[in-house]
Amino acid sequence: MRILLTNDDGIDAPGIEALHEALQGLGEIIAIAPRTVQSASGHGITFHEPLMCDEVVVNDRMKGIAVDGRPADCVKVALRAIWQEKFGPGTLPDLTISGMNSGANVGINVIYSGTVAAAVESAFLGVPAIAVSLHMGDRSQVRYGRAAWIARQVIDMVVRHPLERHSVININIPRTYSDDAPVPSIAVVSMNTAPGTDTYDRRVSPYGRVYYWASGDGMEFTHTAPESDVESLLERCVTITPLTYNLTDHARLETWKKRLGV
Repeated sequence: MRILLTNDDGIDAPGIEALHEALQGLGEIIAIAPRTVQSASGHGITFHEPLMCDEVVVNDRMKGIAVDGRPADCVKVALRAIWQEKFGPGTLPDLTISGMNSGANVGINVIYSGTVAAAVESAFLGVPAIAVSLHMGDRSQVRYGRAAWIARQVIDMVVRHPLERHSVININIPRTYSDDAPVPSIAVVSMNTAPGTDTYDRRVSPYGRVYYWASGDGMEFTHTAPESDVESLLERCVTITPLTYNLTDHARLETWKKRLGV
């Protein structure tokens, strides 16, 4: 199995390094990821600037290609160009894994997430994808290696079953502060859709210009739905949520046809 590994924190981020190590033995891993941090970049892609690509050595066991672009750019150029050049015309990865992100991607954050966007782009182009994110909590206590090990156990469970070409699985690992933390309970849950409660601090620059600085940790919401990804992750479960890129509101199609007489 050939696996495209990408992320949104940058190719030298601790999360992707840890996940690259944890994935050893699952298949041939090719890392193609952003050169710099692209957190919360959503599903933006680049049209009017070149996507500069360079081979990089991240550590003794990991090398890859750094792309001057966003997460969706990385997947798009990987599947449409780099992969074909490396393995031959018409070839694609068997699986794309995006992560491990430093920060949870649950609730409305799924929409903003570059990690999830990379996975969605892959599924859109016909390669099944898994997004992996880690709830950080106290950053000084985070054990990336163990969290990545947990992620690998969960990924193994997922890939035992058929993954359709256009499928996306969003996995979130709860706070992991111990080097021997066991695999937590697993919850297959829906995405919480409540707005976040983040606010903005009004500040003034030394030059007298007003600016606003986003506050909050991204994990505070107006409310949470029972058995949603937010509630389950806060209960220290691994969350699994199948996602789709089809944004059509099918329930209202007929309503609008009637309203417009078409």
